[in-house]
Amino acid sequence: AGLGGVAAASSPCEKACNPRMGDLAHGRALRTETSCGARAAERFCSYSEDAERRCRRPSCGRCSGAHEGLAHPPAAMADSPFRLPRTWWQAAQDATRETIRLDLETAFYFTHLIMVFKSPRPAAMVLERSQDFGETWKPYKYFAANCSATFGLEDDVRQRGAICTSRYSSPFPCTGGEVIFRALSPPYAEEDPYSAEAQAQLKITNLRVRLLGRQGCPCLPASPAPRPPPSLHYAIYDFIVKGSCFCNGHADHCIPVAGFRPTKAAGVFHVVHGKCMCKHNTAGSHCQHCAPLYNDQPWQAADGKTGAPKECQSCKCNGHADTCHFDMDAWLASGNRSGGVCDNCQHNTEGQHCQRCKLGFYRDLRKPFSAPDACKPCSCHPVGSAVLPLGPGTFCDPSTGDCPCKPGVAGPRCDHCLPGYWGFGPYGCRPCDCARSCDPHTGDCHSSSSDVSWHNEAPPFQAVLNESEPTWGWEDEQGFSALRHSGKCECKEQVLGNPKVFCGMKYTYVIKTKILSAHDKGSHAEVSVKIKKVLKSTKLKILRGKRTLYPESWTNRGCTCPILNPGLEYLVAGHEDVRTGRLIVNMKSFVHQWKSTLGRKVLEILKRDCN
Repeated sequence: AGLGGVAAASSPCEKACNPRMGDLAHGRALRTETSCGARAAERFCSYSEDAERRCRRPSCGRCSGAHEGLAHPPAAMADSPFRLPRTWWQAAQDATRETIRLDLETAFYFTHLIMVFKSPRPAAMVLERSQDFGETWKPYKYFAANCSATFGLEDDVRQRGAICTSRYSSPFPCTGGEVIFRALSPPYAEEDPYSAEAQAQLKITNLRVRLLGRQGCPCLPASPAPRPPPSLHYAIYDFIVKGSCFCNGHADHCIPVAGFRPTKAAGVFHVVHGKCMCKHNTAGSHCQHCAPLYNDQPWQAADGKTGAPKECQSCKCNGHADTCHFDMDAWLASGNRSGGVCDNCQHNTEGQHCQRCKLGFYRDLRKPFSAPDACKPCSCHPVGSAVLPLGPGTFCDPSTGDCPCKPGVAGPRCDHCLPGYWGFGPYGCRPCDCARSCDPHTGDCHSSSSDVSWHNEAPPFQAVLNESEPTWGWEDEQGFSALRHSGKCECKEQVLGNPKVFCGMKYTYVIKTKILSAHDKGSHAEVSVKIKKVLKSTKLKILRGKRTLYPESWTNRGCTCPILNPGLEYLVAGHEDVRTGRLIVNMKSFVHQWKSTLGRKVLEILKRDCN
């Protein structure tokens, strides 16, 4: 959920960001070992219990894979839990063990799993993931009523952070029981979600659940007459795999991986795709390396705690290269400031940064060095120019274009004799046999010297490299972790419209409160808040200060409706439970982020319309 919160926090992806979260099972095929009625029609009965755990009348039916209305295939677990909540998958009657498997087309970030059972939850099961497309598997969590007896492991109810839990293995409720797993639960809750440690925990290519022990419904008989034994089977309404495209904090949108064709599922309109549309000058299907011209520093994942984007920095190629690569030797030699080496310098340039004209060309100082024609070809005279000792031919000074001349030869191009010399030819020019100058062509002496113009050497060009980079940072309260933000659920928000409708809800308390933290208790949740103002209370004494709210729909398929984000202030109107002394929050509650104008409007409605 924290990953989803980052995408919403900065939609242009200026800081660390993540694509919106969704159900990874949508648009993909869930696989199981069996389905009821696949070979032949099967009769089955299911039991449920009342509030006192007495057996209700059994619900019996027939399962047949040959008839669509009687079939219960694996795909029923991955349809919309909101539009089609009563469809389910059911294993074959003789399947004492089962495996549910989701295979993904690329690596994704997995945040939590929600399973809603139609049958009693298994006595034992294991949740596992693969990061190499099923070659190897690692356990996420073991589930058992008795962890030590079943798996020889400690129970996280008694030992915080243990890999086994007994929270979700009770047969009660006999139908509608949930199993919830959060990948960033302790001890991983404080990790930066883009760190190498968090990636080892969150990144998956495959997910599977092994169901290892069936349970019947141990409800009490409603009458003295013995009831027939219930048929044992696994049956699941919903298998929700919450996650997002895996982009290392460098993208907020993804498109389908090449060749991926989503499967159709009833009521499903949004599929989480796996190819990142990278920002921060990154590239790759998961933004896992820098873009071609942005390798001046080592690639880094974004910082999910501070929000720093850790952008890739551009190489300084003066506009003369399309790509560059990172070179560790250059990085260390620069004092860890610049390691980019430009590839295939264009426009007759060369050097680590394409910062100089290559041999045979010179810098045209009349144009900026980034211009494609800033390096001009040398125009040395073929007769008057000398061959450099270390070169294969005649080259000019790359800074000025001046050519190396033979003895007695002058001019930038070495195309005429120096004053006092004559006879321009293959061996240069000869000194005049005169007191003063002579004719450069014949050597005849002149009576007076002519004016001489000298060629001034221009200063060599030096590339100026700007090595300062912007710094990024978030305030502490803007950092996040997956446990500090609620998931993106399909919640219907109450709207403050007609005052009569608001008064008609008969809210027994109205408060301004700041959300401090949320705590999962397995069967319910508790939200710690700080009450800042009491606009209305009825029978319970509500004081300013710390208190606990109780969301009724916490475990309703992983949603926290209404959404309460830690760190934010809300106006909350709800109902008191006088018997337990609790302040209840549910889908009938009015919950809106606090604004002073909203507070004044609600207070006016309470005084004017609700009396």
